[in-house]
Amino acid sequence: MGASDFSKLPHIGESVRRKEDYRFLTGAGQYTDDINLPNQRYAVFVRSPHAHASITAIDTAKASAMPGVHRVFTGKDVEGKMGGLPCGWLITSTDGQPMKEPPHPILAQGKVRYVGDHVAMVVADTLEQAKNAAEAVDVSYDVLPAVVSVRDAATATALHEAAPDNRCYKWAIGDKAAVDAVFAKAHHITKLDLTNQRLVANPMEPRAAIGSFNRANDEYTLYVSNQNPHVERLLMTAFVLGLPEHKVRVIAPDVGGGFGAKIFLYAEDVALTWAAKQLNCAIKWTCDRSEAFLCDAQGRDHVSHAEMAMDAQGKFLALRVKTDANLGAYLSTFSTAVPTILYATLLAGQYTTPQVYVEVDAWFTNTAPVDAYRGAGRPEATYMLERLVTRCAWEMNLSQDEIRERNFITTFPYQTPVALQYDTGDYVGALHKANALADVKGFDARRKASEAKGLRRGMGYSSYIEACGIAPSNIAGALGARAGLFECGEIRVHPTGSVTVFTGSHSHGQGHETTFAQVVAARLGIPVENVDVVHGDTGRVPFGMGTYGSRSISVGGAAIMKALDKIEAKAKKIAAHLMEAGDGDVEFANGEFTIKGTDKKVAFGQVALTAYVPHNYPLDKLEPGLNETAFYDPTNFTFPAGTYIAEVEVDPATGVVRIDRFTAVDDFGTIINPMIVEGQVHGGLVQGIGQALMENCVYDKDSGQLLTGSFMDYAMPRADDLPQFTLDTVCTPCTHNPLGTKGCGEAGAIGSPPAVINAVLDALKPLGVKDLDMPASPSRVWEAIQAARP
Repeated sequence: MGASDFSKLPHIGESVRRKEDYRFLTGAGQYTDDINLPNQRYAVFVRSPHAHASITAIDTAKASAMPGVHRVFTGKDVEGKMGGLPCGWLITSTDGQPMKEPPHPILAQGKVRYVGDHVAMVVADTLEQAKNAAEAVDVSYDVLPAVVSVRDAATATALHEAAPDNRCYKWAIGDKAAVDAVFAKAHHITKLDLTNQRLVANPMEPRAAIGSFNRANDEYTLYVSNQNPHVERLLMTAFVLGLPEHKVRVIAPDVGGGFGAKIFLYAEDVALTWAAKQLNCAIKWTCDRSEAFLCDAQGRDHVSHAEMAMDAQGKFLALRVKTDANLGAYLSTFSTAVPTILYATLLAGQYTTPQVYVEVDAWFTNTAPVDAYRGAGRPEATYMLERLVTRCAWEMNLSQDEIRERNFITTFPYQTPVALQYDTGDYVGALHKANALADVKGFDARRKASEAKGLRRGMGYSSYIEACGIAPSNIAGALGARAGLFECGEIRVHPTGSVTVFTGSHSHGQGHETTFAQVVAARLGIPVENVDVVHGDTGRVPFGMGTYGSRSISVGGAAIMKALDKIEAKAKKIAAHLMEAGDGDVEFANGEFTIKGTDKKVAFGQVALTAYVPHNYPLDKLEPGLNETAFYDPTNFTFPAGTYIAEVEVDPATGVVRIDRFTAVDDFGTIINPMIVEGQVHGGLVQGIGQALMENCVYDKDSGQLLTGSFMDYAMPRADDLPQFTLDTVCTPCTHNPLGTKGCGEAGAIGSPPAVINAVLDALKPLGVKDLDMPASPSRVWEAIQAARP
């Protein structure tokens, strides 16, 4: 079945209410912290108060003697008994050498490298006892100089012996000589320096884990708040603990938000699983919000210089970018891919720029590890490029929409100069629709009305593109991926015709239990309520690569479609036998099998029952049952794209920015459930606007202490910070997956930051402000206005 046929099926494009919401709204959800096991103890981690220090001694005697304490584990207890946390993506430097990959111990061994680094784990009967004992662990430190900024990393004290200059790798893509030659002859060159600040993911549910061990069968079970339990199990068994994979079951129940921070294998997960056998008990740990600020993988943190070469008409000729990326103290699971494969390859954007060269230096610093956060490299690329494009427009005396349309790609497929090939898109259509919905023609009148009130009004554009569903596995492997990037789907048809779907994708707020059910119901012609979806359990799902990078429907859904193809093929053979015809003459639509040119028909439910009650069944040709599994490895990324327009008012007296209007037009290909898509876009917009206006993770430059370690210090967007969003879509179905879908989960967070900042700068241009880094907080905006005054 092709994408165009699929989009016409019943249930597709319908705003079916989310099946899973009832249990969440009535308190019947089951999160990791809701689970309590027999013989359960509690763990608390002793964390480093220093950003960089040698450990000279650890005295656990007092803590070990306290009431209820079972054990205090330190680095000496795990040294030689397990490996460190692995990095899942190998980057090769420009000199042909592999990246520097220093050890990442489960508990610190000899040294700590950021505030919050794991020093010891206390296990006690109660959480209160574990906390009290953790405070009694006496650790002696020899404090070393700390570095928190990539600007200072090259000259700072080395964090790791393996990286004496603190550089992890130098990487590049594109033809440098060709780009330099274009710049040498360009009519105009626009330059821009900017910072993409560090962010904390802050999902509503903090991370949690329970490790347990069953001596009867020598099996481990880990309950964990995680976005990809199969990958968690693979990394933990094969690379850290050296356990047989079939002896470890990882269960990720309901997960209250992930945003990338729950993709990774963390030290706590390993420590709990290993210690469960040592103590022969279940061990539970729930992260509190202060810990989450310190030790969850954080996002962004790029410093970049970019240049665009243009001709006299504002046509883009070449782009040159230099980025320094902060990786934090250790390599997290996918950290090395974010500033390279997921960032630099998107810097062509929606534009026909013939030559692009990008150079990336990645650095270790005394900060929490940095990894994928909603968008993972694509927001960084879009912010850099769309800020630059808007500055190009201003310097060439063109409007923001005109310079974009003048340079848009209009013919597909399109091969970019930075590896990716876009299969389809309608960038001009999205821009025109956004202009109409945003009432761009009425902007001048609104600006004059704002000025009459002493306010400054600005409009900003962002035309983003992202790459979703990282693929295919062989290409990703050639680029450094150490895992496959396929997905698995199993369709189990029951005798009554109802269906259970087992998917390797994981839902942590995206509504998979509804959208996947819509896909199956549409194909089989059955009610949506007759389809259940199972995910998040390595003991029930054959395999899977989890959910991140907006891959679920395009990769996980495609695997389900392949399994449905097998179901349909077998069911046609059964139906043909029942109707005494050849299976080549059987057609299937709307839940019925028919014989071409006749009025003979058999319902899907009857075929399902026949498969399990095979009294009248072609047993010589078919096995009983109706259960199929399929794996899907995409042949290419999918490429959602769109244009966002933000309109803001700025109060020059206070620096306060108010978003008055926000318009988002996206191309997500085929849309399964418009209501869920709209919710995903809303959530992404809120996170992107949060980055643009208020969120900022800050470390003290000298001590390396986290200064924004709570919601008192780290600002988060609230409902009254946001306008009513105006949303719409265009549709160019993906050409290489059977659903035609492209993914929608990260778009809002990718496209919104540059739109907002471009709008703020548009408002401040008459006051002489030419540049401003995120977040555009009142104090920063006010200071920029004061600095621009003559």
